[in-house]
Amino acid sequence: MSEVCSGKSRVFDITIIGGGPSGLFGAFYAGMRQMSTKIIDAQPQLGGQLIALYPEKFIYDMPGFLRIRASELVQHLVEQAMQFSPTVCLNERVIGLERLEEKLFMLKTDKSEHYTKTVLICAGIGAFTPRRLGKPEVERFEGKGVFYTVTDIGAFAGKRVLIVGGGDSAVDWALSLEPIAQKVTLIHRRDQFRAHEHSVEKLMHSSVDVHLLHELETLNGDEFPRKAVIYHNKTGEKKVLAVDAVILALGFTTDIGQIKNWGLEMDGNHIKVDQKMMTNIPGVFAAGDIATYPGKVKLIATGVAEAATAVNQAKVFIDPKARLQPTFSSTFGIPGQV
Repeated sequence: MSEVCSGKSRVFDITIIGGGPSGLFGAFYAGMRQMSTKIIDAQPQLGGQLIALYPEKFIYDMPGFLRIRASELVQHLVEQAMQFSPTVCLNERVIGLERLEEKLFMLKTDKSEHYTKTVLICAGIGAFTPRRLGKPEVERFEGKGVFYTVTDIGAFAGKRVLIVGGGDSAVDWALSLEPIAQKVTLIHRRDQFRAHEHSVEKLMHSSVDVHLLHELETLNGDEFPRKAVIYHNKTGEKKVLAVDAVILALGFTTDIGQIKNWGLEMDGNHIKVDQKMMTNIPGVFAAGDIATYPGKVKLIATGVAEAATAVNQAKVFIDPKARLQPTFSSTFGIPGQV
């Protein structure tokens, strides 16, 4: 790891709130622009929700990779960012933002105070809590056969797995588990998926047993679930499935915490930005899932591009004489390296 979280009275050129893909690429790009950089993240490790929620999930929307496991992608992003030795502060939640001077901000955390010339908010979706079915007879198996995330895909090898949901996570898990599980069944309460069309097409041509317009009524078992009762929500017809594990891919409720009280212009839980990725507070930028503007498409690729834009704009904000377009390029390489 780079420099540990020390010297908190030092003023950094840019401080990045959030250590997910957008924040990590922002730190890398700030290093390219020779800016002193700090990352503050509330999690115990870098990687954001990719590590906290989906370390074993395959990522398909990152340029240059046919597919890549989330944990491996994070490993590459961390290695890329750390070559410029940013200061990293983990297990530290930012709770306040105060502008002290035109180009000086104080970030108050639950542990300390940090000083910076610019701020880049890459807080993703904020704190996340899995959505539950609200059925005690299902939730009593949580951690003993009922899961909301998958941290070890190998744990499902040879098992009969039921997946509940119709978004990208549900479909991706079904496809990922198909080769190793004894049987994968997916149920979705609607007749249309919310996942990417290509993934849905692969699903429908796979061996996964798909039941649309079906919901989970209850689970039966001893210490672990053994049978799942599902029902057709139009006809009421019920089916009993033998199961060893159930993945409830129902999405998450999110909370961006104190960010909404920082005087930023918000759209729900998202921060409004302009084409420079700047918020309504000059010197404060946002990128990734937390940032919004007309036509926004939420992809990892979008977020890392937004972070690069924000960093270049932050460089000019600090020094109006600096070039907006960097002098390095894909052709000339990284400053200081051959």
